[in-house]
Amino acid sequence: MFLELALIFLLGALGAGFFVYAFLSKRQQSLMRRSEEQRAMERREERLAMREEQSQWMAAHEKERLEFEREISRERQAIELEAKRVESLEKALQDTERELRSEGGRLESLDLELRNGMHELTKQRRLLQLKLHALTRMDKQAARRELIRLTEESCADELRDLRAQLLGRSESEINEQAQRTLLAAMQRITARPMNDATATVVTLSSEDLKGRIIGREGRNIRTFEQATGTTLLIDETPDSVLISCFDPVRREIARIALEQLLKDGRIHPASIEEAVVDATEAMHSNVIEFGEGALRELRIGGVHAELIQLLGKLHYRLSNNQNTLKHSIEVAQLASLLAAELGLDTALALRAGLFHDVGKSMEEHFEHSHAKAGADLLKRLGEDDRVVNAVAAHHEEVPAESPYAPLIMVADALSAVRPGARTSSIEGFIERVRTIEAIAKEEPGVVEAYALQAGRELRVIIQPERVGEEAARVLARRLRQRIEEEMTYPGSIRITVIREQRFVETAT
Repeated sequence: MFLELALIFLLGALGAGFFVYAFLSKRQQSLMRRSEEQRAMERREERLAMREEQSQWMAAHEKERLEFEREISRERQAIELEAKRVESLEKALQDTERELRSEGGRLESLDLELRNGMHELTKQRRLLQLKLHALTRMDKQAARRELIRLTEESCADELRDLRAQLLGRSESEINEQAQRTLLAAMQRITARPMNDATATVVTLSSEDLKGRIIGREGRNIRTFEQATGTTLLIDETPDSVLISCFDPVRREIARIALEQLLKDGRIHPASIEEAVVDATEAMHSNVIEFGEGALRELRIGGVHAELIQLLGKLHYRLSNNQNTLKHSIEVAQLASLLAAELGLDTALALRAGLFHDVGKSMEEHFEHSHAKAGADLLKRLGEDDRVVNAVAAHHEEVPAESPYAPLIMVADALSAVRPGARTSSIEGFIERVRTIEAIAKEEPGVVEAYALQAGRELRVIIQPERVGEEAARVLARRLRQRIEEEMTYPGSIRITVIREQRFVETAT
């Protein structure tokens, strides 16, 4: 019994020990797996850390490489700039060396000329001694005649050239001044009698309105003409009335008033006076709007209200079919561009260009030309003295006191003569060219005549055996006078007389 119990106890102990051993073995295996997993995780983290450190190192290395390349690029650019500077210096040195060689050659030629001159002077001195020796044997009158003869022979060419130059220059200056005065007066007071410049057509809805416009015994038309200062031309032209006046502002007021009367339907002296008053107010608003629009376009500020109104009036004035306000804006833009190229004040150039023709819109009772009248107004309104002088001098009536005056002259000429600025019909252009060539061909000794550059240049070929040099000068002057007297044209026409003589022989 005891043995059985002992055996049972031993078996239980062995079972328990086996169970404990199995449990401990499983626990040890679990711990080993966990340890392996921990070590694997640590190895992965180490690999990740190494990869991150490697990527950071590569990024830093890439950054250093890019910085190094940029530094190399900057150094290369600096080297290229230095090479270009050295090349330019070498070129400048070469140019200077060439200039020095050229100057040396010129000095050598001057030295040779000086030696030749000294030699010639010695010869002349000896010749004069001989002549003086001969003169001592002459009486007073004979010596005087001989001296006059020698002087005329030696100075004949110079006297002829000086005479032609003085006569041509004085006549040219007188004609140019006369043309400027006439043109300025016509632009401010009157204009060429053309329909598109001095008249406005108003369309009527029916022919019956002509009788209503005239009124009983002509009282309506008389009232209208007295109130507007214009002339109404009612003829047989169907459904239209012509408003004629040399003042474009008055003509525009009359057009607005007449259209308002025709729209309202009530045409009698009282309504005419009311319509003229309303049209004058509307015209004043339009004038102010045009003036302010020009200032906005050029971005000019600080302009007096009187100047704004005069600028707006320029919109209704034409010079050779060129709108004067648009011409002034274009002159201002051109002057500003030229001033920028020359390093001058563009704001002053803009103001001078815009205001240069403001005198054309002033009233006719001003005594001076439009340039002088506009300059006086600008001075009174406190404009800059350089702007005032540029406006006054743009037709060379007063001396230029600053670079802005010639700027305005150039810009004014460019705006007037550029293609398309002053419109003309193709028929008028062809007629002008034909007339210029016909005038030239009427002169004796002329072989051919060609009008070039849209009629702005005339080239005349003459027979050299019939027309001498002095006669050719006279012919050029006579052609200029005839063209100025017989033709009307914008700008100027350059006349070139060509006298060429050739001698050809063939040896066989």
